[in-house]
Order: sequence, then structure tokens, then C-alpha cells
Amino acid sequence: MTTTSERTLVNYTATDGVAIIELNNLPANTYSYEMMSQLDTAILQARFDEKVFVILLRGAGEKFFSAGAEISMLNSVTPEFKYYFCLHANETLMRLEQTPKLVIAALNGHTVGGGLEIALACDIRIARRGGGKVGLPEVNLGVLPGTGGTQRLARALPKNKAIEMMTEGKLISFEEAATLGLINYVYESENYWDEVMKYAHSFCPPNKAARAVGRIKRSVQSGSEVSFSESLAIEREMQQLLFQSEDAKEGIAAYIEKRTPSFKAR
Repeated sequence: MTTTSERTLVNYTATDGVAIIELNNLPANTYSYEMMSQLDTAILQARFDEKVFVILLRGAGEKFFSAGAEISMLNSVTPEFKYYFCLHANETLMRLEQTPKLVIAALNGHTVGGGLEIALACDIRIARRGGGKVGLPEVNLGVLPGTGGTQRLARALPKNKAIEMMTEGKLISFEEAATLGLINYVYESENYWDEVMKYAHSFCPPNKAARAVGRIKRSVQSGSEVSFSESLAIEREMQQLLFQSEDAKEGIAAYIEKRTPSFKAR
């Protein structure tokens, strides 16, 4: 198994509070263990960067966000490798999901199979109008969506609809996915990327209290995995942390003084 690579399969840039992580394996941005390892590294880099408040995932090119795992790779490796490959992919997406910074998936093209599984681990999904389709068609290969797809899709949609989509292996348009709530927003193709960046920056200081955004996410993600009483305890702890912050002082003061708050980076 290769653990190092000279190929850059994940591009990383960070500017003005937004880390942009780009899946870069044209034409379909399919992923291997090699790419998933680079994605894992990029997620950690964004997590530890105190100047990053929002993480934005996109696919290189205009046709695909990602078509999922490389089928040719899966055809050539052992069952044991496939098991550890799926395990590592699950761990990587869990790290993305649990990072207390907002994660936005910019679906610039087809988002299918493992590509949709990556997008499902993001907090908000923004698609380009007419840009492609989404779905989990793994059943057509005789397997199931094994990178969290069966679980995250069933949490994103009514259970019967999730089962329908996965067992039929159907692909649906971005627009239909938005009507189901699977996609948050569909932006027009013209100026799509500029609008996505504008939306991402709206969550950065001074526009938003980045700590509050991150703690809201953390409360939802961690709270959904435990009992209701335990989730309320998590919520209280997150709130207590925020009450001690300068952002809370600023937000409350701005409300009393009837002015727009100006939140700090740290």
C-alpha cells in the first residue's frame, strides 16, 4: 500500500477566513486511499488554522464534484485492503463532520456514489443549477454505499425515501434533490463560484460569531448521537463556553444599543 505520493490529488488554499479544499483527480475526481489521505491532512490543516472559520469543499473542473471511489482501484486490491480503505474513509469523513467549523460542499458537477457520501458529511450543500445529478448507485455494483452513505442519507431524508434511492440506485437532478432537502441551495451557473464564496464569507468575522457557528454545529452533531438528556448537557456546555466569549458580550451589547455587531476573529 502506498502511503506517500508525488501526485497532488487535493488542493488546499486558505484566504480571508475560508479554507478551500479541492478534489483534483480529473475527469471525475474519483478517490483512492491516496486522495483520501490527502483530504484527511487538509481537514486537519483547516481545523488547526486559527485564521480559518469556514471549510469549503469543491471538485476540480466543471463536470464533477466527485464520482466516488476509483472502481478500477477497487477491482485490483484485496478484500482486506478494501475493508481498511472504507474504514479510513469513514474516519476521514467523521473528522470532517466533527470539526467545529462550518463545512460547505460546493457541488459544481455530478455528485454520485462516494462523492455524495463526502458531501453528506458536510454541513451545507450548494449546487450549481443544471450542473449535475446526485445519488448512491452502489447497488448496481452489488455493494452498498460504504462510506457512511446508508446512515447519513437516512438522516438527511425520510427513511423510506433514502431506501428507495439506494435500492433503486437512481440519480436525481440537483433541483429535485433541493426539493427533498438533500441540497440546501441551488445557485445559478453564472457567477456560481463567486456567490458560493460570498456565502462562505458571510460566516466569517466580523459578519458572524464564528465560535457560535462552530459550537452550534458541534452541539447538533454530538447531540444527535446520544440521548436527549445528554444532548441537552452538551448544549449547556457549548452555551457556557460562548457566554464567556467576547463575541457574546459584543452581540448582546449590539442588540441593546441597536447596532450591527462586529465580531472578533479570536
